[in-house]
Amino acid sequence: MSIERIPLVPPTIAPVGAGVRRPLFSVMIPTYNCSNYLRESLLSVLAQDPGPDRMQIEVVDDCSTDADVQALVAEIGKGRVGYFRQEKNVGSLRNFETCLNRSTGEWVHLLHGDDLVKPGFYQEIEALFHEYPEAGAAFTGYLHVDERTDVLYPNEPLSDRPCIIEDWLSVIASSQRVQPPAMVVKRYVYERLGGFFAFHYGEDWEMWVRIAAYYPVAHSPRHLAKYRVHRNNITSNYFCSGQNIRDIERAIEIVQEYLPEDKRAVLYERAKRHYSRYFARTSDMVYHGFHHPQQALAQAKRAFRMDANPTTAYFVCKMYVKLLFRYRFKDIGGNGLQANS
Repeated sequence: MSIERIPLVPPTIAPVGAGVRRPLFSVMIPTYNCSNYLRESLLSVLAQDPGPDRMQIEVVDDCSTDADVQALVAEIGKGRVGYFRQEKNVGSLRNFETCLNRSTGEWVHLLHGDDLVKPGFYQEIEALFHEYPEAGAAFTGYLHVDERTDVLYPNEPLSDRPCIIEDWLSVIASSQRVQPPAMVVKRYVYERLGGFFAFHYGEDWEMWVRIAAYYPVAHSPRHLAKYRVHRNNITSNYFCSGQNIRDIERAIEIVQEYLPEDKRAVLYERAKRHYSRYFARTSDMVYHGFHHPQQALAQAKRAFRMDANPTTAYFVCKMYVKLLFRYRFKDIGGNGLQANS
């Protein structure tokens, strides 16, 4: 682990300097080699832009090599969107840190360059913060979408109306229930708690638990954000390397520090059970979607070691059978993957 790229403690987020103009929102867009999606992300924000007095919009580029990101931002933003390029590639956590420190707004939306928001997102967030001023963060419902933004599935519902989620700390400490494009955090919360740290996979889950330990969190069930699932994102890379489980195991240990002592044991077991089942199920994705049979087996086995339960046992056996019979896969017309024995 590189200390330079992966901070061992939450990085300091400095307060905004005196005399600096403070808009309501800062939409900070970290990007790295996702230029195919950045255009849609920017357009989704600009379509509901309330103007520079109320919203800062800036792309923070971690030295992308897939396109001239500065030119793309200039073309789409027409001077409305700021652009900052790192001097060298610093990794996603340090790029997030730069985003947070460059933000000047009261509320920070860290919108990854391959995600996007639907019309009405910022109005809904503003309504939540006005209705629940005690909230340190607010988020909406969201949709998982594919590379073309076709809807795959919505998030699991958390409420049927806007509200402060009851016992949100226990809910979020048990399993990931929100993706980054749906979440907006008050800047003073980051100033108090620091930025993202420790690992690249699960860093957002750790942050949401950390925030929930100190602040109420408001939520609207309206599906106003889109989290894009595609092969080239950082999440996909970690599934193929096995880093996903290693990072989550560490995250589960870290978040125990944020929990009341009388709840730690129960929530620890719930988190292990949830993530073990999740990683067991996604071993199929690693096998067929990413074409990594041996890593799929390794993932299922590690999920079983995390928590031995019927789901993880089933997928370990399933992966062994597939490897035994050399179960194969092929692309069908570029639109998906289909297994063939």
